[in-house]
Amino acid sequence: MSRLIPLVGFLLLVGLFGFGIWWNTRHDPHEIVSPLIDKPAPAFMLPRLDDPMASFGRADLLGKPYFINVFASWCIECAHEHPQWMGEMKQLGLPLIGFNYKDDPQAAKAWLDEHGNPFDVIVTDRDGRAGIDFGVYAAPETFLIDGKGVIRYKRIGPITPEVIRDEIRPALAALAKESP
Repeated sequence: MSRLIPLVGFLLLVGLFGFGIWWNTRHDPHEIVSPLIDKPAPAFMLPRLDDPMASFGRADLLGKPYFINVFASWCIECAHEHPQWMGEMKQLGLPLIGFNYKDDPQAAKAWLDEHGNPFDVIVTDRDGRAGIDFGVYAAPETFLIDGKGVIRYKRIGPITPEVIRDEIRPALAALAKESP
C-alpha cells in the first residue's frame, strides 16, 4: 500500500496539470474577471473635482445607464485611451463619470486642460478607498452601469477602437435588450 502513495500523488499532479492546460485554452489568461459583474455598484459619495465642497454619488445616477472611467494624470495609458472618450465613446450618448483615482486635484485639472474634458461629472478619490470598493486595480478602468445601478461590464486597461467594437457596443446592445 505504501508503494502506491507516490503513484497516486503523481497521478494527482498530472491531473492538475492537465486541468490547468484545459482551463487556459478555454479562458484568456490575461483577463481578470470582476466578481462585481451583475451586482449592484458600490455606493459612493465623493467630492467633485470642479467643486470640492459639493459631493456626487451613485444615488445621483440611478434611473439611467452610465459609464464610469477611472483615470489619473499620472496614468500613461489614460492619455492613450483619452481620444476614444473625446470621440466615439462620447457619441454613444451615455453620461460619463470621471473617477479621478489617487491623484492630485490640481494635476488632474491641468491634465484635463491639456487633453480635453469628455466627462459630465468628475469625482475625486484621492485615497483610493472608493476604488477599493469597485475592485479597481489601477487606472484606466471602465465600468458600464445600468439604470438600476448594476455593473454590467468592466474593462481593465485602455479603451481602443477594437474594445469599443468588440466589447462595449455588444454590452450596450445587451443592455438595450434588457430594458423595457
